[in-house]
Amino acid sequence: MSYLVVGISHRSGDISVLERVALDPDAATKLAVAVQHSPAVSESAVLATCNRTEVYACVDRFHAGMDEVTAILSDITGVPLLDLAEHLYVHFEEGAVAHLFQVAGGLDSMVVGESQILGQLKETLRIGQDLETIGSALNALFQHALRTGKRARAETGIDSAGRSVVTAGLEAVGGFEGRRALIVGAGSMASLAAQTLLNGGAASVTIANRNHDRAVALTERIGGTAIPLAGVPDALAEADLVVSCTGARGVVLTEEMIRNAADGRPLGVLDVALPRDVEPGAARIPGVTLITLADLAGTAGGSAHDVDEVRRIVAEEGGAFEATRRAASVAPTVVALRAMASELVDSELARLDRRLPGLDEHQRHEVARTIRRVVDKVLHTPTVRVKELAADPGGPTYADALRELFALDPATVDAVTAPKTTTGGESA
Repeated sequence: MSYLVVGISHRSGDISVLERVALDPDAATKLAVAVQHSPAVSESAVLATCNRTEVYACVDRFHAGMDEVTAILSDITGVPLLDLAEHLYVHFEEGAVAHLFQVAGGLDSMVVGESQILGQLKETLRIGQDLETIGSALNALFQHALRTGKRARAETGIDSAGRSVVTAGLEAVGGFEGRRALIVGAGSMASLAAQTLLNGGAASVTIANRNHDRAVALTERIGGTAIPLAGVPDALAEADLVVSCTGARGVVLTEEMIRNAADGRPLGVLDVALPRDVEPGAARIPGVTLITLADLAGTAGGSAHDVDEVRRIVAEEGGAFEATRRAASVAPTVVALRAMASELVDSELARLDRRLPGLDEHQRHEVARTIRRVVDKVLHTPTVRVKELAADPGGPTYADALRELFALDPATVDAVTAPKTTTGGESA
């Protein structure tokens, strides 16, 4: 099985494209399950954030896997395949590994170095495990990616500024110290915004959400005041800073609502929702500063030195992961070779018993021991060397050579690591 990534991010499409492929949690779940059930795919995971929609899959054939993933992505997002193709990027095998490690390290984020992506990767892994769309291969990949991301932040200053999309956006609308803030939404982005505002000295924080209980729960955990969504117009009139981050599919804050609330006074509006919550025309209202995700693309986090260091870590961890994969790929061949040798020895010993039935137990034991020692010594060097050479990029070709030289049945080699099944046919 090989790793495949098919995705769209802020690097391959603008905000209008990202809006069309944006997935809520239910749609992301539906996509992961549909992909995993397609013929060429054995495992799948979906990473859906405010600046990317990516499908990670284990496939047995590149072209078939890519075709199936893109077709399902098109079907679930409702975006025609021809429109998707213009903005899709595809990574395969080592490229897929390197891409995920770069994402985990914060190098591919809208705000370079932001650490929120690690939480999003953990959530993607958790959901995939719960859905059972993630198996051992993707689990190993995501676990190593998380390790890479943690190492990048521990060994460099890539996130020393503590910047995220929210903090960069708040800085862009003029800061937040002493301001009266209204947050529309109660999800993870709203939680981050509330924490940032309260810790940064905002005069007040009001949280509005369609589900009022979620807004109340957020204020009880972090602070601030909860109001129902119907109270937004009145709260807008009292606020001088608005952060909107709902999961709604349509406009939440209209141009008219913001115009009535602003009434010519300065009002900062940060829209970090995907699709957008705020009607674009609000940017033309006198006194209103509207910042969207499109305005934040490419915002710098760590220094150039930190970025270079993270790139080095990503390359190092990618090499280590690939070496581990290559070593694992030759193990079934080694096991199959030794199993074949053991069967041959057993067969010859049985033949010896038939031809020389008069051997006593001690003699039989010594003969068997001698034959097994000879076979072990003959196999020792090739099996040790193939394990050692597996760490090199060409390592698996040595395993191929062993299979050819000893005429190992490929089906037997595959069976060494094939999952066992219960009587009901499900994986044990």
